[in-house]
Amino acid sequence: MVSWRQFEVAAPALAAVCSERFRSTDLVMLGTLRKDGRPRITPIEFFFFEGDLTIAGMWQSKKLLDLQRDPRCVLHSTTSNKDGAQGDMKLYGNASEVADDEYRERYGVALLAATGWRPAGPFHLFTVDVTEAAFAVFGTGVNEFRPRLEGAPGISFRILGQDSPDTADGHFVATWKAFV
Repeated sequence: MVSWRQFEVAAPALAAVCSERFRSTDLVMLGTLRKDGRPRITPIEFFFFEGDLTIAGMWQSKKLLDLQRDPRCVLHSTTSNKDGAQGDMKLYGNASEVADDEYRERYGVALLAATGWRPAGPFHLFTVDVTEAAFAVFGTGVNEFRPRLEGAPGISFRILGQDSPDTADGHFVATWKAFV
């Protein structure tokens, strides 16, 4: 498990794609586990701050209470069409709630400068440490992404062709993964 900054150092090409995909909509889907073990997926804003990937939200928000109980989570890039040409970015990790008042204040100041808004009153703030990251592109134009990531340190790469048992719909799939 590594911080966002450590992930950028360990797998810079994949971290760059992750940052690009997440920032393309400024929103990610957060996957957590409910009290009863069922999954919960909800949209959430994120912010890169002082080398950390942070997520924050309303006080006592169910999705953030999930993280207090079980820190395992996944952040998934938002998708706006069914062809998948944008690619799917998945970042698996563990969330840690930030209790440090000075860090929280710096976060609030930085968030206000970047977005024109900051939380008022109590709020939850978490950093997400990365355990695994994956990027997959679906469709026939996947080769456009290949030079960007192939051979990057810490990343395995494969393109599945149309005859692969993993591509039943006849489309190509390119995937890159980093385990940290």
